[in-house]
Amino acid sequence: MNLFHKFLKLKPCSKSALRKLSHKKVENFYQSKLYPNIYVIDKKNGGKADSLNAGIEYSSQSLIVTLDADTILTEQALSIVNNTFEDKDVVAAGGMVHVLQTKTSNPLRDLSLLHANMLVRVQMLDFLKAFYITKVSLARFRALAIISGAFGIFTKQALVDVGGYRTTIGEDIDITLRIHRYISGQKKKKIVFVPEAVCYTELPENWNDFIKQRIRWQKAFIDCFIHFRSFFWKTFFTKPVSFFYIAESFLVGTVGTYITTGIFVINSTLNPPTLSPYYIFTYLSYIFLFSLTYDLVAIGMGKHYGFTFQKKDRYRLFITIIFDIFVYRFVTLYIVMYGSIAYFFNKDWNKVARTGRNYQTDSKSAA
Repeated sequence: MNLFHKFLKLKPCSKSALRKLSHKKVENFYQSKLYPNIYVIDKKNGGKADSLNAGIEYSSQSLIVTLDADTILTEQALSIVNNTFEDKDVVAAGGMVHVLQTKTSNPLRDLSLLHANMLVRVQMLDFLKAFYITKVSLARFRALAIISGAFGIFTKQALVDVGGYRTTIGEDIDITLRIHRYISGQKKKKIVFVPEAVCYTELPENWNDFIKQRIRWQKAFIDCFIHFRSFFWKTFFTKPVSFFYIAESFLVGTVGTYITTGIFVINSTLNPPTLSPYYIFTYLSYIFLFSLTYDLVAIGMGKHYGFTFQKKDRYRLFITIIFDIFVYRFVTLYIVMYGSIAYFFNKDWNKVARTGRNYQTDSKSAA
């Protein structure tokens, strides 16, 4: 709170709460003297979901924007999503999340790999695939199962009607699915993805933090699969989000990981030595061709939405693609398998430390 007082010049004030969502006790309420539109809630620590509920309780506007602590919005991001909600059928929206370590002085056009290590670069590529291919595609089918906690926008009424945020290992996927369940009987209501609304967020720079973060994400996925299983099965043939969550994310993305890995190990172990190289070559060739196509399409989609890499980054990008295909992909396979099992034995949140770095940009690249 000392930093808030220092930079915002806070003064005590009073503001009425909605009193419909549960959260830890609010100790004090402040308003900034420098920026009168900024209010700060001082409350007992209850986690992110609890804090979000408190913010919803005291908000006075019809739209709620949720961000991670390290999220940096581009100048046009809020105005773009605000325009999105002119369509009264939109109840929630997610924005595009880019990697903060690749941010440049032109955050709506260029990405830089100059100061990013290999792990950050390959995560950047992963985000391009996850957002520009997966989220864009799922949103068109009204099957978007997660609005990233880094940048999400919701109607206040929808958040209140679903009971606010649930304290869980993955509050972002949980709230998205709860809203899907909430609007399941309202055919016109929808959740959208807005790739033009851009933000940047910091990603792990070492393997230990990266693995902890991704295991937590997988645990959150399994947690929501179990928590919403009744909704999924009842609406499997009527709600695209249920079909894709079960068929694509769970059966193909999780169960399929165990099956393909098991087949690979069995064929490589039980078949005669002369045949093993054939199976290995076939398996790796499939992975190479599929992954290469996936990566190139993601980069192309990024370019479609205005994001390009500097010419001097082409070599780094090429090396990143190779690393993604032959190393990163297999690490994520391990994470999916381990995280799915670990959920049932250890529900710790696997918190990831932030670097605490001040990110500044110059005319060429981001530090």
